[in-house]
Amino acid sequence: MKISNVDVKTLKEKYGTPLYIYDVNHIKRNMDGYLNYFKSNEFKTEVLFASKALNIKELIRICMEKKISLDCVSVGEIYTAIKTGFNPSKIYFHGNNKTIEDLKFALNNNVGVIVCDNLMEVECLNDLASSLNKNVKIMLRMNVGVDAHTHKFIVTAHIDSKFGVLYDSIDYKKILDIIINSKNIEFIGFHSHIGSQIFDLNAFKARAEKMVSYCKGFDKPLELNLGGGYGVHYTDADSPIPFDIVSKTLINTVEETLKAQNVKIKKLLIEPGRSIVAEAGYTLYTIGYIKKTPNKEYYFIDGGMTDNIRPALYQAKYDADIVGKENEKKDHIVTVAGKCCESGDLIIENYPLPEAKMGDLLITYTTGAYGYSMSSNYNKALTPAIVFVEDGKDKLVVRRQTLDELIEREI
Repeated sequence: MKISNVDVKTLKEKYGTPLYIYDVNHIKRNMDGYLNYFKSNEFKTEVLFASKALNIKELIRICMEKKISLDCVSVGEIYTAIKTGFNPSKIYFHGNNKTIEDLKFALNNNVGVIVCDNLMEVECLNDLASSLNKNVKIMLRMNVGVDAHTHKFIVTAHIDSKFGVLYDSIDYKKILDIIINSKNIEFIGFHSHIGSQIFDLNAFKARAEKMVSYCKGFDKPLELNLGGGYGVHYTDADSPIPFDIVSKTLINTVEETLKAQNVKIKKLLIEPGRSIVAEAGYTLYTIGYIKKTPNKEYYFIDGGMTDNIRPALYQAKYDADIVGKENEKKDHIVTVAGKCCESGDLIIENYPLPEAKMGDLLITYTTGAYGYSMSSNYNKALTPAIVFVEDGKDKLVVRRQTLDELIEREI
């Protein structure tokens, strides 16, 4: 098996397992898909990468190359971007509970836009900006009430969500009063995000129509950030919407709604994350012991929930292959289990694979989003390396954690 003309077994010999592998050409194609189709003659457009999906220096360098902005949700993500050389004015800082220290860091590092999530944050930011004599651009995250059909833990727009402000609420009116009277805050527009791994275009259209209506009554054209959440292919049960259809649907919906409501906007933004990196990523494991019980057959791997928590957290599904046996008969219904001391440490359950032996390599697909980002040192597991491959060449971009690094902060 080869990825971007690089042999997977060679990567195992060179870097060991578990190993995250990314196809750089695939990432760039995905970025170009949004950049090429998310355009309008009626207003400016901007594509942001939702960096929580994979916030590492090498990926940020690709964003810089492609002139894609960044959505960051923590000081750590902002710090990584700045240390990579990313222009902080192109960073949008999100989060429902940014601390005073977080906000101060953003202001002192000239982060471009702070996306405020609630009344108290706006109050704190206004006081802080005044005390530091800083001017700051903000967007207001709105809870639009569009409930996308995703896993309950990744739905972010029901009425009692921890995210966003409800339109016409008392908090919303108070926020507008603060903005009007502030000398340091420049309100530039609204943001929303209705969930992740969404395949329903109607949800995106309904949200876009609501967002446009919020722009009425302001003395200047505002910006609208429609977030992300575009689904990807994990298994054949998933039906992702192509870049061109997603982009054109969003653009057309906003253009038509603006005309119908006699409103103008300055800019429309989106924040794809998963849909840029997920399908470009793979995780490579080495199979260890094989165990049969009265009702199950297990293939044990040298990774697990420490490098991919999503099956345990979201009951996420994945496809997989035994490297070199992709075309062999898949006549074993197996459960791929990790090495953590947890019964729930299962990567794939009841899945057809060929007969395996100790030392075989197992590869899981579409693991490019939230694998490394959500990895942990549970059971004192070491964080895997990340390798980027492109046109027959491989490049180590995150080295494997060492035992010394595992305890270096312990006193």
